[in-house]
Amino acid sequence: MKYNSNALLETLQADTRQIILTANQLLQLPPAVLQQQAAPDKWSVAQVLEHLNIYSRHYIIAIEQKLHLNQSGPNVSFSPGWLGNYFTKLMKPKEDNSIAKKMKAQKNASPSTQPDAAEMLQEFIQQQHQLLNLLQIAKSANLEYIRIPISISKLISLKLGDTFRFFIAHEQRHFLQIQHTLTASAQLIPEKQTQGNVR
Repeated sequence: MKYNSNALLETLQADTRQIILTANQLLQLPPAVLQQQAAPDKWSVAQVLEHLNIYSRHYIIAIEQKLHLNQSGPNVSFSPGWLGNYFTKLMKPKEDNSIAKKMKAQKNASPSTQPDAAEMLQEFIQQQHQLLNLLQIAKSANLEYIRIPISISKLISLKLGDTFRFFIAHEQRHFLQIQHTLTASAQLIPEKQTQGNVR
């Protein structure tokens, strides 16, 4: 399957803007809600955000460095690599907003027990704005020629286009988790803390 490179980047920008919009809505919630776990073995919203930030710290910097060194021109079409396509499909929620397969986070990407919710949220939103900028810059780059090492091994790299696709699909996956966590946590937080905030 081939994508029009510019159209792909525009779609990914729209997906990122939607994530930013949802993240901004989280700013309206009390920290207690963001730090509440629906169950002892479930992550809080703050923990999910820290997990996403760990990935962002790797991929945003790696993409930025590669684009800074970029001397390739844009390519009209983009063909996903088999590994990038596999990772993206594994992460991306289905059309009915369900998750295809549950996965255990890598040990180096696991969040701390009680991360600062405001700090995690602020960092996440900042990283998303950087991502938007990188997607714009990538419109003048070759999405197939530039390759980005994955977070768990410098020996494995993905095409830039696949890195964007996988990275954003991973965020979409976890924002579904955030929605489910807030729905469950609404039953566990005293009403006076959540009233008018959690929908």
